[in-house]
Amino acid sequence: MRLLILLIFLLPLRGHATELKVATWNLDWLTTRQAGDRALPLDVVPRSAGDFDLLAAYAQDLNADVVAIEEVDGWAVAAKLFPRDRYSIHLTRDHVLQRVGIAVRRGLRYDANPDVTGLSLGHLRSGADITLHAGTADLRILAIHLKKGCRDKPLQKARGQACAELVSQIPLLAEWIAARRQEGVAFLVLGDFNRSMDGKDALIASLRQAAPLARATEGRSSPCWGNESFIDHILAGGAAAEWMQPDTLRVLTFRETDPVLKDRLSDHCPVSVRLSVPD
Repeated sequence: MRLLILLIFLLPLRGHATELKVATWNLDWLTTRQAGDRALPLDVVPRSAGDFDLLAAYAQDLNADVVAIEEVDGWAVAAKLFPRDRYSIHLTRDHVLQRVGIAVRRGLRYDANPDVTGLSLGHLRSGADITLHAGTADLRILAIHLKKGCRDKPLQKARGQACAELVSQIPLLAEWIAARRQEGVAFLVLGDFNRSMDGKDALIASLRQAAPLARATEGRSSPCWGNESFIDHILAGGAAAEWMQPDTLRVLTFRETDPVLKDRLSDHCPVSVRLSVPD
C-alpha cells in the first residue's frame, strides 16, 4: 500500500516540461543615428521616439522568452525594445551597424559562446551563439543573418556576388550544425536566412546533410505585409526537434497596414514557435 501511494505521488511529475517561446525578428536598421550619418545608406529612414515606442509595444506583445534579433546597432538601441530589467541582451562583437544578437528573458540562465565569425566572410555579419540552460537540459542557440540578394535563385546556377557569398556561408553553417550533432546536444538555428528554402532548396538540403533538422516554417507562407514565402526561419536539431511543438508557429503581424509604415516598423514581422523542454 505504501508503495502504491508513493507511485501515485510520482505520477504527476512524469512528462513535466518547461515551455519556451522562441522568436526571431529582423528589426530593419534599428539605430538611433540620424539622417545624414555617413554610416547609414541614403534610403534608411531614421526612427522617431514614437516609432521606438511602437516597436517596444510589439516586443511586449510578442512576449517571447528568447528572441534572435537582427540589424541592431548596439545594446542601447536593443534595450529600447527589450528593457534590461526584463531581458539580458547578447550581441556579436562585429563592427557593423547590422549586428546580430539574442535577447533572453531575465530568470533564464545562459552562457555566451564565441561568435561564429566565419559567417561574416570578413565584412558581413557573424552569428550570435549561446547555450541556454532550461529545465534539466541545455539548448545551444545560434542566431544568424545571411547574405541578402539570393532569395529564390537556384544556387547551383546562381550568378552574381550576392549568391556567391550566400553559397560561401552554407558550408560554414553546416559545419556548426555538424559539430552540434557530434556533441549530441539540442540546438536551434534561427534568424534571417534571406532564403525562402521552399521545395527542394539547396541551402536547406545542404544543412540537412550535416544533421536532421525540423523547420518550423516548412510548407507555410508568411502573412507579414501580405502573403509571401518565409525568409526568417527557425530550425531545430537534436532533441530540440522533438521539443518544438507542432502548430505553434506564429507570425506577429502589425496592425498598421500601410506599406509606407515599413520604414517606421520593420519589413520583417516577428516569427515564433514554442518548445517543450524537459525539466
